[in-house]
Amino acid sequence: MTRTRLPRQAQSRRTVVARTLACAAGAAAFLVTVRDAAAKMAQKAVAYQDTPKDDQRCDNCSLWQPPGSCKLVQDPIDPAGWCVLYKAKA
Repeated sequence: MTRTRLPRQAQSRRTVVARTLACAAGAAAFLVTVRDAAAKMAQKAVAYQDTPKDDQRCDNCSLWQPPGSCKLVQDPIDPAGWCVLYKAKA
C-alpha cells in the first residue's frame, strides 16, 4: 500500500496575517470572559451589611483580606460587617 502525497499549497501573506489576527481576537475574547468570571460579586447580591450577625464578622471570615477587602465581594468591606458568604476561619 503506497501513500500518495497531496501537493502542498503555499499560503499568501494575507491569509497568514488574517488567520493570526483571528486567533488573537479569539484569545482576547477568551481572556475578557475569564476576567469577567473572576470579578467580585456586588455587596447587594450577597446581602452585605456593615454590622456583624451575632458573632460572625468579616474580620473573622476565611474570605477576609485585611485591611478592608474580601476575596469574593466588592470593596469596601467593613471589618465588623457580614454577608451570606460568611465562613469562619479554620
